[in-house]
Amino acid sequence: MGDWITQSSQLIASVEEPHGAESHGGDHGDGHAWVSWEGLLVYVAIVVGTLFVLMAQAKKGLNNRFFTNKLTQLFEQVYLFIENMCVGTIGAHGRRYVPMIMTMWMLVFSGNLLALFFPTSPTADLSFNLGLALVSVAYVQYEGIRANGLFGHLGHFAGPKLGGFLALLISPIIFVIEIVSELMKNVSLSLRLFGNIDGGHRAAEAMNTLGAGIYVPFGAFLLPIKLLTVVVQAMIFCLLTAVYLSLVTHHDDDHGHGHEAEAGHAEVAPAH
Repeated sequence: MGDWITQSSQLIASVEEPHGAESHGGDHGDGHAWVSWEGLLVYVAIVVGTLFVLMAQAKKGLNNRFFTNKLTQLFEQVYLFIENMCVGTIGAHGRRYVPMIMTMWMLVFSGNLLALFFPTSPTADLSFNLGLALVSVAYVQYEGIRANGLFGHLGHFAGPKLGGFLALLISPIIFVIEIVSELMKNVSLSLRLFGNIDGGHRAAEAMNTLGAGIYVPFGAFLLPIKLLTVVVQAMIFCLLTAVYLSLVTHHDDDHGHGHEAEAGHAEVAPAH
């Protein structure tokens, strides 16, 4: 156990080494700490391990009537928040996507939160964020195919159904544009998260450098803003995933239920 802790400490300490120093010829020249691949794996292990421990503790507070554990109550509020996001964005069938969206929320939020206490974090690494984005977009494509069939999902990229000559001229152009747009979602999701979390580290480091002469950590004053960024970026990542799911799994019956409810209210109204 002691050897494992020592090795983990050495891997975390490797964050001070430039990322890919062998291939880039040494230091980047900006004084910014770059995590090695081994160090990134340790940070990911910290995030995942912490989540498993918290969920195990929260599970102990479950019973048939009410939740007795404060941690369990906290997880309940997170679940209700994600459920409301999915239902409000996707529709009534959005509840089936709550497990996936909540998993993404916990990973992104925990990774962002780790950035407040460590020199870097998984979400401050572009490769980790790109992996999350690829999983998110691939999951959206899978759900789109499951909801509409393979050809129905591909037809979604061709835009509205056109007839005659317009179908041969316009539809292929729209298809190509939509495919490129779908691929760019990976870039958008990953760069947005990376830029905000890594940018927060760089800003704090720059402000600490300004106060180094008088021993004042000016970067600490950014903590409230960074804490807000932790929540907002996790919410944006999950919300955009929910929006992408709503575009490919849209159910007309969701609106049908809404119209039936409105009609029911209209019928009851004269009785008053």
